[in-house]
Amino acid sequence: MSDAQSQPVNNYAPVSSATMNTYSVRLKPGQDLRKAIETIVQQERIGAGAVLTCVGSLTDLTLRLANQEKASEWKGHFEIVSLVGTLSTTGSHVHLSVSDSTGRTIGGHLLDGCKVYTTVELVIGTFPDLNYTREPDPTFGYRELVIRKQKRK
Repeated sequence: MSDAQSQPVNNYAPVSSATMNTYSVRLKPGQDLRKAIETIVQQERIGAGAVLTCVGSLTDLTLRLANQEKASEWKGHFEIVSLVGTLSTTGSHVHLSVSDSTGRTIGGHLLDGCKVYTTVELVIGTFPDLNYTREPDPTFGYRELVIRKQKRK
């Protein structure tokens, strides 16, 4: 464990952090939604963050649906109705829900390949007092979120 981190915080107990910074971003036509988010996370060195809000539209859509191993793809025009997730340079976990022109809604894990149609307005919150990592959880074997408070310098 590095000097910059403390023991994990109970994942079910409230964690108070007085500080939150935000990034407001507008993505343009043709940009890949997931790649753009990951670029922001890496460039800004976000150790703990969350998608606060996102609105916009997509053409190509690539998701990993619940309990599926392979990606599913769609072509068309889609409105973003929800984008939620935790963000970190050590691994982000983001879910996307979209609706089509009939109002049919579908959602799953955000993957590369979701292309902006007209615009995406994205707000990311960051928590400099925390650090998110992903560590193996013996329950299912997946790498799950571990939250640590940053040690003050």
